[in-house]
Amino acid sequence: MAGRLVLVVGPSGAGKDTLIAGAKAALAGDTRFVFPRRVVTRPAMAALEDHESVSPEAFAAARAAGAYALDWEAHGLGYGLPASLVDDIAAGRVVVFNGSRAMVPAAQAKFPGVQVLLIEATPEVRARRLASRGRESATEIAARLAREVPGVPTGAVRIDNSGALADGIARFVLALRSVAPN
Repeated sequence: MAGRLVLVVGPSGAGKDTLIAGAKAALAGDTRFVFPRRVVTRPAMAALEDHESVSPEAFAAARAAGAYALDWEAHGLGYGLPASLVDDIAAGRVVVFNGSRAMVPAAQAKFPGVQVLLIEATPEVRARRLASRGRESATEIAARLAREVPGVPTGAVRIDNSGALADGIARFVLALRSVAPN
């Protein structure tokens, strides 16, 4: 049975990376799930996100060499999902990645059956989380929160992550298990 690509999307500060890390720990013994690292043209902040950091030049060279199954640009950065995800999906695994709403149509065109999990949190919670990262000024955070974002992708499962972390992780894991093969 073919696996599925699960794209985790949502606004900055909604807790996408935190939920992915929680699900990765909760599902550590379940071989149906894989959580490969995406490639980003930004230095990784170990406590906040898990990705492979590359320079824009290295990213462009890898893209030209076919290293990515999907790639896109957002917020002035390049993002790539490794080509190895194709083999994982073919092997029947659920491949979970932090994505972007802007790249959902390209993912759906390339990988039929893509499941989108939309992580949401209240603006107040997101503002607090963004401030705690220490990457942006208060003005930049306000601008990020005010930015217009694309609508909810068709068929997306919405997960509220405004409350307790354990509750958000439980909802997220339940959504992942619902798309996994038996």
